[in-house]
Amino acid sequence: MVNYSTPQLDSVFSALADPTRRAILAQLTQGESSISELETPQKMSLPGLMKHVNVLEQAGLVEREKKGRVVRCRLAAEPLKNAAGWIEDYRRFWEQNLDSLADYLARQKD
Repeated sequence: MVNYSTPQLDSVFSALADPTRRAILAQLTQGESSISELETPQKMSLPGLMKHVNVLEQAGLVEREKKGRVVRCRLAAEPLKNAAGWIEDYRRFWEQNLDSLADYLARQKD
């Protein structure tokens, strides 16, 4: 299995654990958004939204850029690729083990 950087992977999975942050990321898959555009569908206060955006930014999942008075956010997908790779390694591990178990059980029937 690939050795993944635990602190970054931990922060990505921690950020993804919250449904509001997942909704923000889903919105950002449609393209760059301002903070106010992110705030509207979440129906929460600006300070509450900013806490979520900060967690996503610290995990490397969101990049912020200030243009004049407007702060715009965009998705940074690389940490998601690393998390998906980690999950894929474990998927393969469990599939191999379950295949071996199925083979064993099939041999026991004979």
